[in-house]
Amino acid sequence: MSSSTRFLVVSFDGLRPDLIAPQLTPNLCRLQRLGATLSNHRTVYPSETRSAFPSLVTGTTISRHGMVGNKYVDRSVTPQRYIDTADAVLLRKLDLESGGRLMSAPTLGEILAASGKSLAVLATNSPGTTRFFHHKAEDFGHIRLSGHFREACTPGEVLEEVCAHIGPLPPEPSKIEPDTAGQEWITSAFLEFIWPKYRPDVTILSYGEPDTTSHFHGTGAEATRGIIAHCDRQFGRVLDWWEAEGRAAGVQIIAVSDHGHITGHTRVSVSDSLQEAGFRAGTAPAPDVDVVVVPGQVGALYLANPSDQQIARLVTAITSEPWCGPVFTRAKNETDGIAPGSLGNHLIFADHARAPDVSFTFRADDGPDPFGLVGGTFYDNDRGAELGLHGGLHPRELASVGIVAGSTFKDGGYVSSLPSGICDFAPTILSLMGVSIPASATGRVLNEIISADTSDPLGRRDLTVARPEVFEAGLGNYSQRLQRVSVGKTVYLEGGWATSKNL
Repeated sequence: MSSSTRFLVVSFDGLRPDLIAPQLTPNLCRLQRLGATLSNHRTVYPSETRSAFPSLVTGTTISRHGMVGNKYVDRSVTPQRYIDTADAVLLRKLDLESGGRLMSAPTLGEILAASGKSLAVLATNSPGTTRFFHHKAEDFGHIRLSGHFREACTPGEVLEEVCAHIGPLPPEPSKIEPDTAGQEWITSAFLEFIWPKYRPDVTILSYGEPDTTSHFHGTGAEATRGIIAHCDRQFGRVLDWWEAEGRAAGVQIIAVSDHGHITGHTRVSVSDSLQEAGFRAGTAPAPDVDVVVVPGQVGALYLANPSDQQIARLVTAITSEPWCGPVFTRAKNETDGIAPGSLGNHLIFADHARAPDVSFTFRADDGPDPFGLVGGTFYDNDRGAELGLHGGLHPRELASVGIVAGSTFKDGGYVSSLPSGICDFAPTILSLMGVSIPASATGRVLNEIISADTSDPLGRRDLTVARPEVFEAGLGNYSQRLQRVSVGKTVYLEGGWATSKNL
């Protein structure tokens, strides 16, 4: 492939693929007509932003890159500590403390830098998410700009140049207000300054919406649809540039989302349930806490004494609750976890040293929400019902956007129904740029949407779709089922479900 081939990855945080429609997102629909759509595309587990985007830039699952959730307990130090990866300054500190091993797999920015190429990031996500797109950008002199947060920006002189050219960083919006200004700022920064002056080999342009608005207004709410339309208009500016200039310059466009959303219908308290079962639950490690319940929509339970017996006791307690969905513990054999009723966490590619002792998702269903969107769930937070949530294994949480266009890709509205996933983009980009794919990558080159043959040094050219695998476990009235599908040797999660006989 030509050495002039460049990539622009445009992300829409939390956009459900089934919300892409001519009236709401005419420009994403235009991209579909110009290029190819991955219609059976999904993310990783947990379907959280700061697990999924590390998978985007490493081409691998959390079992290899190590970002086991938006928040986790760090057991590598004494005393143990609670980590919130939304904090960009903390992430830099952790990376330096660990000798550069915050991420357990090489990232796109590092791989490109080793080949003399550049990755630029412009994002309106949280400071931590923005850093995750290229957490070592300052080490290579690469550009990473946040639409709101100076602590996530590097180099400082580039930020000052951009601010002088297009205006100051917009202030962080309140959580209840859709972020329109930030999306406009990063779009203008790319189109008016970063591309004309620097022409990065790969650029990630990440709109932090509609995720936040979905969380605080609802996935199908008027405010959420409004910010989706706004992000689509910003993307329309990008697409106009691409058709006028970018395509001729060898730029390939990839539009993605990191996960979908479903809707919370019933609020519960995991900590209260565990207290009633005799555990001393807390949200961070402490002398009087024997199980840490990491806050979030994905259940992550860390025991002070993670013996097999205590893990089994914990699984027994949560599987008796109506809110409990699929449950995972460290593997006992090829299928089961060490606790009766659980599946092995290797089946969801979550078996990293940072993984919790017990992972679970809240029980979800296919009921329609007030906006007519499929997918509802129990939840544990201080917000009201009928708001967007994600993190688990419902197919609508796992479903994510994958649309491509450019000279290297099939065009004319081509649609691929082959299973694909967020881990496949980095190997595809590297392959098309003639850069070696690291052995750590679990994703594959998306040969089915590439217009011409390309080399795949790891030999993952097999596009045979295997019959879905189903794994089951149960305990008492509780039963669970996990379904996966594979293309060649690459495995994708299709969904996880749980039921109780007495419900």
